[in-house]
Amino acid sequence: MKKLLFLLLLVVATDVFAKGDDPYMGIIPAPVSIKKFKGEFKLTSETLVLTDSGEHKAIKFFARYLKKTGLGGSITDINVFDKNHRNIKNSITVVTNFTGDLPPEGYELTVDGDHVVLHGRGPGLFYGIQTLVQLIQYKPGASSAAIPFVAIMDYPRFGYRGMHLDVARHFFDVDFVKKYLDLMAAYKLNTFHWHLSDDQGWRIEIKKYPKLTEVGSMRAQTKIGRAGIDTGLYDNTPYGGFYTQEQIQEVVAYASERYITVVPEIDMPGHSMAAIAAYPELSCDPTKSYKVAETWGGFTDNVLCPTEENFKMIDEILQEVLGLFPGKYMHVGGDECNKTAWKASEFCRQLIIDRELKDENGLQSYFISRIERFVNSQGHSIIGWDEILEGGLAPNATVMSWRGEAGGIAAAKQGHDVIMSPGTAGMYFDHAQSKSTQEPLSIGGFAPLAKTYKYDPVPSELSRDEQKHIIGVQGNLWTEYIATPEKAEYMLLPRMLALAEVAWTPTANKNYKNFSEERVPHNLARLEVQGYNFRVPVAIGAEDTVISKAKYNADLQPSVEGATIHYTIDGYAPRETDVPYIAPLEIVVPDKKTIDFKTIVVTPSGKRSIVTDTKIEN
Repeated sequence: MKKLLFLLLLVVATDVFAKGDDPYMGIIPAPVSIKKFKGEFKLTSETLVLTDSGEHKAIKFFARYLKKTGLGGSITDINVFDKNHRNIKNSITVVTNFTGDLPPEGYELTVDGDHVVLHGRGPGLFYGIQTLVQLIQYKPGASSAAIPFVAIMDYPRFGYRGMHLDVARHFFDVDFVKKYLDLMAAYKLNTFHWHLSDDQGWRIEIKKYPKLTEVGSMRAQTKIGRAGIDTGLYDNTPYGGFYTQEQIQEVVAYASERYITVVPEIDMPGHSMAAIAAYPELSCDPTKSYKVAETWGGFTDNVLCPTEENFKMIDEILQEVLGLFPGKYMHVGGDECNKTAWKASEFCRQLIIDRELKDENGLQSYFISRIERFVNSQGHSIIGWDEILEGGLAPNATVMSWRGEAGGIAAAKQGHDVIMSPGTAGMYFDHAQSKSTQEPLSIGGFAPLAKTYKYDPVPSELSRDEQKHIIGVQGNLWTEYIATPEKAEYMLLPRMLALAEVAWTPTANKNYKNFSEERVPHNLARLEVQGYNFRVPVAIGAEDTVISKAKYNADLQPSVEGATIHYTIDGYAPRETDVPYIAPLEIVVPDKKTIDFKTIVVTPSGKRSIVTDTKIEN
C-alpha cells in the first residue's frame, strides 16, 4: 500500500528555459529565405545610416525608431561618399533605387562584419526595416544594441494582407486606431478594413447629412450579456462617438506612412438601422419610428429601400466618403440583409417586376450593382461580403468570403478576385481563444491560435488559374462584446501574429511548433514592453487533461519570455504568490488518489494566463 502522501521530486536541469536554435531568429512573419552566421553587428549612436533617399517612408520610420530608443545614429545622404561607401565601417546602408531582381514588396537584408545593407523597392524597403527592427537586440535604456549576422531575402505570399476593426458596435478613438496600425505595420499587414457603420452606430462625419452623426452615432443604451438570451437587462447609459473628416484624413495619412491602405466600409443595404434612425426616408416605411439599435443580432427593418431618391442620397454620402480614402477599394457590406421589409413593400415588389428580377435576392444584386456603378465612377472598386453573390454578382466586385470558403470558391470560379476571411477557419478574432470558462465573454465560436495559424487561404478545389483570384486573407475583429482597447488587444493578440504568417510566409516555411514555442514568446515579450495587452498563452507543455499515471513528469516552458510559471497541487487555483516552477517536476501520486497539477503564467507586468488543470489519477 502506497503512502497517502505523495512525493514531489525536482529533476535538476541545466538551462531549462534556454531559447532553442530558432531558424527564423524570432522574426514574424517567417521570411522566404534566411541564413544565419556567427557574430553580431553593434548598433550605437555612432553608427552611420546611409541612404539615397532621406524622405523615403521607410527611412523616416527608421529614424523615428532610432530616436525613440536612443540608439539614433545620423541619417546621411549616401551620395556624399564615393562608390566605396560599403567600406565605411559601422554603417547601415538603405538603398531605395535597387535595380536587382526582387518580387513586388520584396527586400534583401544582409548583416555582416561592420555593415548592414538593406535593398528594396517601395513598401519592400519598409518591410525590410520591420525585419531589421525585430532583429535588433535592445534593452530599454541601453546605449547600444546587437544585430546578429544574417542574410535574408523576403517577399509576401499575398498582396492583400488585411486586418479589420469594427468601430460601429463599440467606438475606438484615433489614438487607439493609430496603435492598431502600428501593430499591423510591425507585422507587415498592409490593409486596414475600417467598419464605420452598422445598426448600432454611424461613425463617420458626412457634412451634407449631419443627422447621420447627430442621431446615428448615439444609442440610448446597450444590452447586457449575450444577444439571443432575453435577460431584459440594459446598462441605461447613452453610448456613441464618431470621427470627424479631419480625423479620418489624419488616420489615412498615418496609415499611408506605414504602407497601409485604409478600406472604409459603409454596410448596406442591411445593417443600416443607425442611418435609418437618422433619416427614416431611407427605409421602406418612413412613417415608422426608428432608433439606433441597442442590442446585437438581426433586425427585420434595417434595410435601405432601393428608391431613386435613396440612391441619390446614398451616392452623395459615398461621394464624401470616397473623397477621404484614396485607396482602390471601398467595402459596401452586403451581408445578412433581412429582406422582410422588401417583401412587405409594394414599391419593392413592383421594382422586381419592372426590372425583371427573380426575387428579393435579385433585388439585392440590383442594389449592389447600382452602388458599384457609382463607386466605379469615382475611380474605386467595391468589396462585398459573400452574400453579394445572391441573385448574381456585381460585374467588377471583389468578394470577401466569411461564411466559410464556399462563397470565395464560387466567386473565383466566376473570375472574380477573392479575399478569404472565413469565421470557420480562425479568421474571426471575436471568437473564443480556448474552451475554458475563464475566457472573457465573446460572441461564441472557437478560434485558438493553432487554428488561425494552420489556415491556408487557397482552396485545393480551385484550378491553378482560379487560385490566382485569391488575392489575400483577412482577420476580423467584431466588437459586440469588446468595449475597451484592452479587450480588443487581448482578442487580437497573439492571433494577429498567426494571421501575419498566413498572409506573408510560404506554406513550406510554416512550422507551428517553432512559431508558438519560440517566436511567439519572444514577440509577446517585445509587445509587453511596447505597452500592448495580449492573451497570455498557457505554459508550453501544460494542458487541461486527465492522465492515469503513478508518476507524471511536468516539463514546461513560459509562453512569454521573461514570464514566470506558478503552480499548485493542493486543488486551489495558482497565483503569483504560489510556488514558482523552476525546473522539470516528477509528481508521484499515491495509490487510488488524484492530484490536480494547476499552472498559471504571469508576465513581468502582471498579465496572467488562464489556469490549466492536469488531473493525475492513480
